[in-house]
Amino acid sequence: MRKRRKILTVSTAVVAAATLPLLISPVVSAAAREDDDDSSRTARLYAPPPDRDSYRQVARLAWRGDFRDSAGLLAMVRTPQAVWYGDESPERVEALVRRTTRSADMQGRLPVLALYNIPGRDCGSYSSGGADGLAAYEAWIDAVAEGIGDREVLIVLEPDSLSLLPSDCADESNADQTAAEQQPTAEQPAEQQPTAEQPAEEQLAAGQQTAVEQQPAVEQPPTDLPPLPDPGASTSPPAASAAQDAAQSPDAQSPDAQSPDAQAADPRLPASEDPAPKPAEAQEPSGLEPSASQTPAPEPSAEQPGTLPELPPLPTPDPVTPDPVTPDAEDVGDLDTPVVEDPETAARYSEINYAVDALTALGNTSVYLDAGHAGWHSVSSIVPRLIKAGIDRATGFALNVSHYQTDPDSAWYGRLISSCLAYADEGGDPEDCADQSWSRRHARRWLHAHVPDDPGRMKHFVTDTSRNGQGPWAPRAGAHLDAQSWCNPPARGLGRRPTTRTGDALLDAALWVKTPGESDGRCLRGTDGPLDPVRGTVNPDAGEWFPEQALELVRYAEPSVEVFRRTHGR
Repeated sequence: MRKRRKILTVSTAVVAAATLPLLISPVVSAAAREDDDDSSRTARLYAPPPDRDSYRQVARLAWRGDFRDSAGLLAMVRTPQAVWYGDESPERVEALVRRTTRSADMQGRLPVLALYNIPGRDCGSYSSGGADGLAAYEAWIDAVAEGIGDREVLIVLEPDSLSLLPSDCADESNADQTAAEQQPTAEQPAEQQPTAEQPAEEQLAAGQQTAVEQQPAVEQPPTDLPPLPDPGASTSPPAASAAQDAAQSPDAQSPDAQSPDAQAADPRLPASEDPAPKPAEAQEPSGLEPSASQTPAPEPSAEQPGTLPELPPLPTPDPVTPDPVTPDAEDVGDLDTPVVEDPETAARYSEINYAVDALTALGNTSVYLDAGHAGWHSVSSIVPRLIKAGIDRATGFALNVSHYQTDPDSAWYGRLISSCLAYADEGGDPEDCADQSWSRRHARRWLHAHVPDDPGRMKHFVTDTSRNGQGPWAPRAGAHLDAQSWCNPPARGLGRRPTTRTGDALLDAALWVKTPGESDGRCLRGTDGPLDPVRGTVNPDAGEWFPEQALELVRYAEPSVEVFRRTHGR
C-alpha cells in the first residue's frame, strides 16, 4: 500500500511539473506583455530556455498549491534575458553560441549575449575566473565570433571589466585586510561590482581610506623633543600644511559635489548609496600618494642634534608638491590609472580592444562596453577608461549590470557619459564634464552648451533592469564589517520588462542582463561565514539558482507581475 502511494505521489509531481507551463501559459503571456501593454516591445528579444532548477521550484510551488507564486516565477524565467558565456573552452563556446544564435534567428528574435571571460575577472572574488592570459582570451573571442557568424546579436561585453580594473584589485585587497577598522558606505560593484559580476566598489573605497589614515602615523613628529625657543616657528609649518590639506581636499576642489543645495535639487539620485562619487583625482590618485596632502611637515626629527634649539629656525621645505596631484594636460585621459600602468591593466585594455574589433567586424553585432553604474564611478572617472577600451569603435556602453540603480538614475548617468564622450571626441577635457554629483540645473546648463543636437552623433547605451524594481539596498549603519550591498540584497524586485522601445533617443534597450534568480555569491559581508549575516542562510555560489531570492524578485517586482488576466471592461 505504501509503495503504491509513493508511486502515485511521484507520478503526480512529474505530471504537475510537465503540465504546469501549459496550464498557466495564458497567465505567462499576460505577464510577459507588461510594459505599457505593448507586446511589440519584447517581441524581438530572445528568451533562452530556463534553468532546470527554476522549473523544479515552479513545480514544487504548484504542488503545494501556491499557484500565484508559481505562475509569477514561471513568468519571470520565461521573460527575455541575456545568455551568459564564460570559462568554456573555445570549441565549447563556439558550439553553444552557434546554437543560441541559430535558435533566436529561427524565431525572429534578437539574442542578448553577456560575455564574461576576461582574465583576472572580479579581482578573484565571488565570480573569479576567466581566460588564462591575453592569447587565450583572444582565441576565446575568436570562437565566439565564429559561433555568431552573420546573425544579429546584441553583446554586453565583460561586465565590470572597466569599472573594476586590475589596478583597482590592490585596493580591494587592502580593504579586505582592514575591514574590521572601518565602515564603507553603501554600491558598486560591486556591482560592482560584479556585477556585476559584480563588483567591489565599497571595498575599493575602504582600501583607499585606510591607506590615507595609516601613513601619517608613521611620520608624526616625536613628542619628547626639547622645546624650541620660538613656539610660533615650531607650529607654523603644520598649520601651513593643514591649510594645504584643506585646499586640496575634494570638498574644497568640488563645492558642487558636496553641496546640500545640489543634493536637494536632485531628488532622483539614490538615497541608499553615495550618489556623488568623488572626482577622479580624489579617488584613485589619492590612494597612490596617501601622504601628499595629509602628512605634516617633519619638524624636527629625533636624530637632530641637541644644539638645534640654539639655532634660528630653519626654513622647512613644503612636502606637498603640486605635480603628482595635478596631472599634465596630456595625462588627463589616464586619470583612473597610475602614471606607470601595471602590466595587468595594460593587458585588460588590449583584451577589450581586441574583442571590440573582432565582434564589430561581424557586421550584425551591437557591442556595449562596461561602464559600471551611477553609484560607483564619476563621469570623469569612467569616460577615460571607455576611451582607452575602444568605445569609439563600439556601439555604446552598458549600465547597472547585475546592480540595482533606479531607471531615472541610470538614464541620467548614461546621458552624462554619452555627452562627455562627445565632448572629449571634440578635444574637450573629460575632467570638465558635467557629473552626476552636480545639481541638475548646473548639469543641464553644461549639457546645453556642449552636447550635440543630434543624438546620432553620440554613443548610446543599454541598462540592466532585471533587479532594480525596488532600487538599491540600504543596509543598517554599523550592522556589518562590509555591507556588500551589491551581493544578494534582501527584498529586491524585478524591474522594467525588457524592451527595445524605450522612448529615450540614447537608450537603445532596457534588458534583463543579470539572470534573475541566480546568486551573486556567498555574501559573507566581512564575517568568517559560512552564513550570510543579513539572510541568516548560506547563499549559493555565484551563478547558482537561489530559490529564496527568486521569490523575492517576483513578490517585490515593480511593475508588479500580473499573474491573472483582467477581463476587458473591468
